[in-house]
Amino acid sequence: MSFTGLLILLLIAAICGGIGQSIAGYSMGGCLVSIVVGFIGALIGKWLAAELGLTLMLPIEIDGETFPIIWSIIGSALFAIVVGLLTRGRRV
Repeated sequence: MSFTGLLILLLIAAICGGIGQSIAGYSMGGCLVSIVVGFIGALIGKWLAAELGLTLMLPIEIDGETFPIIWSIIGSALFAIVVGLLTRGRRV
């Protein structure tokens, strides 16, 4: 993966993580946390889609890596809800 591709992937993950946190109503931190939440959300979303037998919605391919936008947002929201409930995070 090229450096530019990695930066684009990090930017997309940050946006998806931020949207997921906003939907959940919990803010866990800044930009770096949003990137992590976006990537974890993508993993949760891909797993959830596979378990339910659904297709990846709005996948973006960057340097051979597929990043599912919609499932990343859904997974990020679910992850933020769980972490927020367990740690009593800041409400937005």
